[in-house]
Amino acid sequence: MSLSPPRPGRRLPAVLATAVVCALTTGTALTAVAPAAAHGPGGHDTPDGPAATAPKVADPRMLAELRDDEVAALGQEHAEEHARMRAAVRGIGDYPQTTRTNRLNALTQSQADHNKGFAAGTFGTFNQYFPSPDFGDHVALLPTGKVLLFSFERIETNPEKEPAPTQTTGRENAGRAFLWDPAKGYGKDAFKQVTPPTVNMPDGLDQPRPAPFFCAGHSFLPNGMLGVFGGNLGGNGGTGAKLSLIFDPWTETWTRNPDMSVGRWYPTVVTGADGRQLIMSGQSELGWGTPTPVVERFPAKNYPVPTLKTQTPVNTPVDRFKADAPFTLDYPHLFSLNDGNIYGFGRQAAEQWKFDPVAESRSDLTARPDGRKRNYGSAVPLPGGVNGPDSALILGGDRDNPSTLRFSNGSWTAEKSRAFGRTQDDTLLLPNGRLMTVNGAYDIRDYGNGPYNPNADLKYRQVELRDDQGNWQLGPVQRLPRGYHSNAVVLPDGRVMVTGDELQQLANNPDIDGTVSGIPGTTGPVTMNGTIEIYEPAYLHQGDRPVLTGAPTTPVGYDQTFLVNTSTPERVAKAVLLSPTTSTHSINTSQRHLDLRLSSRAGNRLELQAPPDAKAAPPGWYLLFLLNDQGVPSVAKWIQLTA
Repeated sequence: MSLSPPRPGRRLPAVLATAVVCALTTGTALTAVAPAAAHGPGGHDTPDGPAATAPKVADPRMLAELRDDEVAALGQEHAEEHARMRAAVRGIGDYPQTTRTNRLNALTQSQADHNKGFAAGTFGTFNQYFPSPDFGDHVALLPTGKVLLFSFERIETNPEKEPAPTQTTGRENAGRAFLWDPAKGYGKDAFKQVTPPTVNMPDGLDQPRPAPFFCAGHSFLPNGMLGVFGGNLGGNGGTGAKLSLIFDPWTETWTRNPDMSVGRWYPTVVTGADGRQLIMSGQSELGWGTPTPVVERFPAKNYPVPTLKTQTPVNTPVDRFKADAPFTLDYPHLFSLNDGNIYGFGRQAAEQWKFDPVAESRSDLTARPDGRKRNYGSAVPLPGGVNGPDSALILGGDRDNPSTLRFSNGSWTAEKSRAFGRTQDDTLLLPNGRLMTVNGAYDIRDYGNGPYNPNADLKYRQVELRDDQGNWQLGPVQRLPRGYHSNAVVLPDGRVMVTGDELQQLANNPDIDGTVSGIPGTTGPVTMNGTIEIYEPAYLHQGDRPVLTGAPTTPVGYDQTFLVNTSTPERVAKAVLLSPTTSTHSINTSQRHLDLRLSSRAGNRLELQAPPDAKAAPPGWYLLFLLNDQGVPSVAKWIQLTA
């Protein structure tokens, strides 16, 4: 256990080390082993590929599970990983409620003990932890202030097995979605079920069920609606669905559009300066091992881009983008930078490309200089003042290498490293322009402790905070160690919501069979699969905040001036826009931070000037914060930018 101390002179409480031992199942060692297969292609990844995996002694149980067809299709080593997974699962017994309860109690105590050493005004603090009906493998902060969470109907409650129906076809392979309203707190009335459309998937079984959209990609349209593309068809190691869906935050309903031309499991979606979404990568409808190079666009070129709340895309297709995106690994990072191009940062060092949405072309970027494959790690477009981001920071994804790399003006430079390598992390832009990393793990499903074992190395519970000079510092610990499928969102009041990782949520559930009745949108009891944790950044403990009392309720045009009201003009030093998060698998294509020009002041009225054009800030809904001279933000109000 290697939780670093908060700073020289601060002593890490010894109780934490003891509590960590108590939190783990008896007999589990905190040792690192090769990653086990997971419900995604990443389950077979190592940082340097299969050649880096240590030799394994042939296990008779594994040999008994080895299949000739998999050897022929996947190769010997990959087939052995599948066989080893099946052998491990067959040997797994029950996971008793007493273990779950004891684990959660120990994690709760260790969090309280450890975080005594961190002053809230310097490091922030975790102050709420409560149950959620959804695992939160996918999240989106909607322009209503509510958070959309969606994932899957679990098929297993033992966290040492696979709870998602990745290999399942038919009725059990179903999606699940809920809204959380932060304004209503954390009781059952704070949640609402918003079940996805019923679909009859092309699996030959004729069993309609809620769309299995887990492991899809998503980004926002200019009217605040969320486009969701792809998902799980079931079987064959991970098979891509062709689903094309819209979630309307204004009516809180789903719409299904015509299918894409190709299935996608683990795709990435980004919204460009023209307001259209580019959809790339993902395993095709042929199954695992068939990443598609096809790039599609939504809405199709001959269809209008929706800008109004009432313009729900209906019967709106995708079309084929002229250039391909030959990513060989899933969920590449995609960002629309301030030259109007889409930058694609792949997990393989050599797979770095620029896409021109106007010319529909692709050009090569310089290969990432670390030369290593990065598993699911985070990336962030860095603040670029009033003109929007012109560079991106690539973090994580390499469990053995904590380095961070910045891409800017066509070249790479090394930035200051974090404390240790972690995968599955979520790095967020805060209203003050600083970065914070939360969540993370040693790898995919392995977490350093054997096949499907959710006992993580608990150092990954620590957040890391980056200051204005690019220095990283470890901070307080979250309740659960959250790795694969973890997520985090900056809320309009400046707090950070943390959720995700179904294995950890199952392993630490205080009542795995418990249900809640009366959640809006439901007709019966609902299982509380997940949890939400709330982190308050240090700026919420640094004195009085500015107060934003009024902002435009009609769309704001680019480069236009607009008025906002504040009851504390003496506290306002600057104004910023922060785009809302929609993320999954450490991929967050929507993040953006912009300074707004402050043109004039008159009493309680401030005149601000919008970003210069859509290249600086793609059309859509943004959080508007006022900040004081120390970076303490107001509670945000929503504004919409439009051409």
